[in-house]
Amino acid sequence: MKKPNPLLEDLKAILPAIAANAERAEQDRKAPSENIALLKGIGMHRAFQPRAYGGLEISLPEFTDCVAALAGACGGTAWAFSLLCTHSHQLAMFSKQLQDEVWRENPDATASSSIAPFGRTEETDGGVILNGEMGWSSGCDHAEWAIVGFRRKNSAGEPIYSFGVIPRSDYEIRDDWFAAGMKGSGSKTLIIKDAFVPNHRIEAAKDMMEGRSAGFGLYPDSNIYYTPYRPYFASGFAAVSLGIAERMLVAFKEKAQNRVRAYTGANVGTATPALMRLAESTHQVAAARAFMEKTWEEHAEHGAGHQYPSRETLACWRTNQGYAVKMCIQAVDRLFEAAGGNSWFEHSEMQRLFRDSHMTGAHAYTDYDVCAQILGRELMGMEPDPTMV
Repeated sequence: MKKPNPLLEDLKAILPAIAANAERAEQDRKAPSENIALLKGIGMHRAFQPRAYGGLEISLPEFTDCVAALAGACGGTAWAFSLLCTHSHQLAMFSKQLQDEVWRENPDATASSSIAPFGRTEETDGGVILNGEMGWSSGCDHAEWAIVGFRRKNSAGEPIYSFGVIPRSDYEIRDDWFAAGMKGSGSKTLIIKDAFVPNHRIEAAKDMMEGRSAGFGLYPDSNIYYTPYRPYFASGFAAVSLGIAERMLVAFKEKAQNRVRAYTGANVGTATPALMRLAESTHQVAAARAFMEKTWEEHAEHGAGHQYPSRETLACWRTNQGYAVKMCIQAVDRLFEAAGGNSWFEHSEMQRLFRDSHMTGAHAYTDYDVCAQILGRELMGMEPDPTMV
């Protein structure tokens, strides 16, 4: 039996209002400010923030339950806001100086990100000068900071994949998010010109995966920071996909109850093919949830035991998520292809769920072709392919 989740109960009370804004989120191409205010009102943005700054430090399973529920109301809002939350887990691995800068004066501050290493750096005294056009920064309209990726050479001249944290004053937002799916995520491009990033705002990605970053050990009484950053960063992707699929089951049932074939008047929704599709998708979504819940519990258990996962465990966590997303998309497709022509109208919730579902499988971390290769190599005892994210 799951333990009580007070944050989820608070969330359920505001979901109808967020769902009512789903069409506006698509039209605005970002999460409505009202949605962000509602979610901050229940403190969800503090899920992974250190208690030292007023954070909740909840477990990953508690958080992902909330993200899945939120995605059923508005996938775009869930995608953007879940990242604003998980980035706090990543920020807690940076230096205390950086964390003070982010949260000491504004404990409600959040960060968006663009972590593919497209930023260009030039070494300077005390840090780097950063330039770049950094895309796919979900929720950036609502963030005060950004985590951005670049490669910085070490003392041996080797390029090291790194992250820098920059304030909102150091970048502009290009309003270029015109996408077919996840329209409400507001995943726009950050334009960075000659931004100085001091060393205390920079960490190597590998250090944040192996417990060597400046912030490691700052919170010895917490479990969630004895874990690599990446599984937490990516956890929302599968949770969003799951929540969309679970909502699709409900939407299909609601539509099927009264659906008749236009030319014959026959009841289509309760015909055998519809029942079989609903049954199989229900089983598939339930399997995806069970699979991911087991994986998320393993994350929590490793953190509670202050145990860093092995390479094989990390590979399984990463690829479990990709496979669960694949199952959720298949379940959605099975229902949408039998939902009828009316489901393709722009006002139909089902076409939005269909589009958003496919977007959850388009991220670098959920691309199952990549995931299958990563796990296959690990299972065969081969070294990781450096070309795989």
